[in-house]
Amino acid sequence: MSGYSIGIDTGGTYTDAVLMESATGKVIAWHKERTTHHDLSVGVGQALAGLLKQSVQPSEVSRLSVSTTLATNAVVEGRGARVGLFVLGYVRHFKLPVVANIFVKGGHTITGDEDEPLDIETLIDTIPGLAKEVDSYAVCGAMSIKNPAHELVTQEAIKMIDGGKPVFCSHLVSEHPGMLERSATACLHAKLMPLMVDFLASIQRSMLGVGLECPVTIICGNGQGEPLDTIADQAAVTMASGPAATARFGAGDSVSTALVVDVGGTTTDVCLLKDGEPLLNKEGCVIGQWRTHVEAVDMYTAGAGGDSHLICVDGHPELKKTRVQPLAMTLDLPDPATWLQLGLDEQLVVPVPGLDPDIVVADPILRFLAENGPCSPSLIGEKTSVGGIVLEKRLERLMFLQQLVLVGFTPTDALHALGHIDIGNKEASRAGAAVLAKTLGISVEEFCQQVIEVTEDAIETILLKYLGRTVWQGDQSTPFLNRRDNELFSVKFALKVPLIGIGAAARSFLPGIAKRLGTTVQFPEYCEVGNAIGAALIGENKTN
Repeated sequence: MSGYSIGIDTGGTYTDAVLMESATGKVIAWHKERTTHHDLSVGVGQALAGLLKQSVQPSEVSRLSVSTTLATNAVVEGRGARVGLFVLGYVRHFKLPVVANIFVKGGHTITGDEDEPLDIETLIDTIPGLAKEVDSYAVCGAMSIKNPAHELVTQEAIKMIDGGKPVFCSHLVSEHPGMLERSATACLHAKLMPLMVDFLASIQRSMLGVGLECPVTIICGNGQGEPLDTIADQAAVTMASGPAATARFGAGDSVSTALVVDVGGTTTDVCLLKDGEPLLNKEGCVIGQWRTHVEAVDMYTAGAGGDSHLICVDGHPELKKTRVQPLAMTLDLPDPATWLQLGLDEQLVVPVPGLDPDIVVADPILRFLAENGPCSPSLIGEKTSVGGIVLEKRLERLMFLQQLVLVGFTPTDALHALGHIDIGNKEASRAGAAVLAKTLGISVEEFCQQVIEVTEDAIETILLKYLGRTVWQGDQSTPFLNRRDNELFSVKFALKVPLIGIGAAARSFLPGIAKRLGTTVQFPEYCEVGNAIGAALIGENKTN
């Protein structure tokens, strides 16, 4: 191999890029930019431009390899396309977090024989009612892995009645018999496809902007790479893309057993190395509440990171799984004293700049924000008559469409307020901390320290849940871990394996967690952009 390769990792908070010598794997340069969710190509383009202006010409780059946690983050946060699921056959009813779970008679037996005729009438009557409520469809038929006929008929019926929307049949995305996992896998493909199409388009626009014309490899959750032009129709295989890159970087030259921990802005990803190699879960990964048949590195991902939304419950700080934009990273932030109220308004709604005026005029919330600037949800509800659950769902939809962002207090703000980091506006963070601390009757320093401790608790629980799954079956350890510190007793754990820290927030939280767990933590060189390096290394292996 000759020339250079580039690795990019697009996360919920940062987009990282590294330039490596293809022959040696030596890192020549690296660059970090905030992820621009309203237009991903902006952040990716800035990261690429930052690399290339330092070192080489675009013509010298032989490959671009990309990992992303966007799909993982969307699953953990409950975002993505609105999905309608059709389940065909006599099966025990189950619930997945989609717009509609519809059970229809049909399906096949284990031998591939028809169990019961497909209820076409119910199918045709149901689809029109879903047309305005969903963005895509998933179809899972009993034993369709033996005979997909009913899934294919359902797919054609959907296309005839609600054409133009993607339909994912389970027999194309899973070879395993479990109906719940097969349905979840099909649903996730349907849920994530629009996100992935947008992301892939942003990569192509970014490359065009800096003059790159090299092949592109997208990193999949199993640690393998796939060409860019084949990945959109199998979006769910990228669910563990970021963790796969994490594992590859964490393995490095290690020959030991260690726990690799990537602390990002939105999630914390954990995987175990044994003899220097990540474990592979061929049965399917588990992300949040979704059990899938997607082959991936054996890992655990949960919502807890530097940009997790901090709220207060019963007078104590608590982290939500959802990501918000930190006060420190928000331009022209209104004084938090005018909108930040515990238990009422703990976030600020901020319109994305540069929206099409026709889009703004057509939506009452966007129109109100355009006229009045960033506002609290309660003020929006009061002035637009869109309140309660309707407002919550509408804000969620506008976020999915990248037309607004939510701003709130985060662990990143606590670190800024204490002076531990300085990458944004620490005065904004301190102003927000002052409002929240006053409400709780404590000092700013005490409040921010509580936020850091709560964040460390959340990340520690993620580590222990992952390790508990390797000792006990499934999530049997979860109730115990969630109550390990209660009014009657307290349980402390000691790990027998060291931690390897990766990610921008790792240095801020993992030393304290390692001390609690009686172990050590090491931060490899370039750990702040470790996933981008892991992506580049996987991409180079693809070319061998």
